Amino acid sequence: MPHRPLSLHAPRGSIAADELREGIDALLVEHEGEVPLRFPAEVLAAAEEAAARTAPSGPRSDRTDRTAVPFVTLDPADSTDLDQAMHLERTEDGYRVLYAIADVPFFVDLDGPLDAEARRRGQTLYLPDRRIPLHPEMLSDSVASLLPEQTTPAFVWVLDLDQDGAMRGIDLERALVRSVQKLAYDAVQEELDRGEGHPMMRLLQEIGALRIALEAQRGGASLNVPEQEVVAENGGVRLQWRHPHPIEDANAQISLMTGMAAAQLMLEHGAGILRTMPPAEQTAVDRFRRQSEALGHPWPEQQSYGEHLRSLDWRDPVHLALLNQATSLFRGASYAAFTTASEVPEDPVQAAIAAPYAHATAPLRRLVDRFVLLVCHAHVRGEAPRPPLLEALRVIPEAMQATAAQAGGLERAALELVEVAALAAWEGEIFEATVIERREASEPENGSGSPTRVEVQLIEPPVTAWVEMDAAAGEVVRVRLASVEREARRAEFVAAEGEGS
Repeated sequence: MPHRPLSLHAPRGSIAADELREGIDALLVEHEGEVPLRFPAEVLAAAEEAAARTAPSGPRSDRTDRTAVPFVTLDPADSTDLDQAMHLERTEDGYRVLYAIADVPFFVDLDGPLDAEARRRGQTLYLPDRRIPLHPEMLSDSVASLLPEQTTPAFVWVLDLDQDGAMRGIDLERALVRSVQKLAYDAVQEELDRGEGHPMMRLLQEIGALRIALEAQRGGASLNVPEQEVVAENGGVRLQWRHPHPIEDANAQISLMTGMAAAQLMLEHGAGILRTMPPAEQTAVDRFRRQSEALGHPWPEQQSYGEHLRSLDWRDPVHLALLNQATSLFRGASYAAFTTASEVPEDPVQAAIAAPYAHATAPLRRLVDRFVLLVCHAHVRGEAPRPPLLEALRVIPEAMQATAAQAGGLERAALELVEVAALAAWEGEIFEATVIERREASEPENGSGSPTRVEVQLIEPPVTAWVEMDAAAGEVVRVRLASVEREARRAEFVAAEGEGS
């Protein structure tokens, strides 16, 4: 059985939903001017006009009619901004994947009001109690979304795979599609665990496993860590661990494969935007190897770091500490745009994926994907991307980096707010926690220094904290929640009596 999301809060740890809303409202006021909260009138007017458009079809249209194909979507149960729909089938010598992606460019004109606003936002922002969307919801949650029983314009990737799951054919078309069913991760996994489920989900499992094996062969890696999740329940919300289901990993492999196909097209034709990440610096690799040895889970010389990370289980305290330290191997992610063959990055490989890669599957929620889709479609048709599109490629990476930094800061502050509010019920209590990092005391400089401290991961509730004490990474210690300051969004933990001395 897969690991199920585990609730780690007693009823007294619940946070009233209205209290959370008030806190997030105040947080947004603090960040006013940094993150766009409302759409200007001219943007909403443009969205209304775009929503009334009808995608061309018929013999004279260059848009393929795929409405007879029974596409399905797979997302969290409450999602309405559905970027992707899939149809999977077995062929005589492998598999065919039809992967429909919302045709946002049909609704968002290049250099129009919607485009300008999307460049200002960069991405949909997800906070514990709300979304701040990239596009007006009349588009992202309605006519542009691949909702069931709705004919929708889409880009359709046609990916042919061999019996091992390797890509051997890539095509991309603009089409009309019609999803027949909206599937949800939790329900799908429960059915699969019973040996039942939608036939296409069983095929997705099969293809996903093949793609995961190929990822391991080429040296790709991912961090197998759970997520913090804020869950609404009985008028309140609480924090819990959530570990992605196996079917989510399989679904992610389809998206990764599509991003690799997009990167291949753009590299072959000399124009596009790649998602890049440099290889881990040797000093970071050596440091992580020493940490693995010190914590009693050595990293064999002949084993790739992807294989080593896949061997770690976050529920083991030692492994949890190692997974935290492994983040040092996944740094420097960026975007690289090029408009001619001479500008192609010297090393286009995204190190964690171990292959060239591009963001190409979430245009409702991420700015860059819209431009990647347009460029790839031009390449497939044997056409040069239009000059305005090439000009846009040069500025999109900067827009993505800037907006990601702003969004990340707000998301972290919102999570801190929820964590502190949840912890208030446990003030004064003692918890077991795993040390995931240790920082040595620093010598006083200009009258100030810092004592030895450690970062710990609590299991119940799922929060991290820095504590002034001394302990080795991977060690299980006891800490006491000394104080909680809600308005300052700060909780202070100290070593429990007899610990860290």
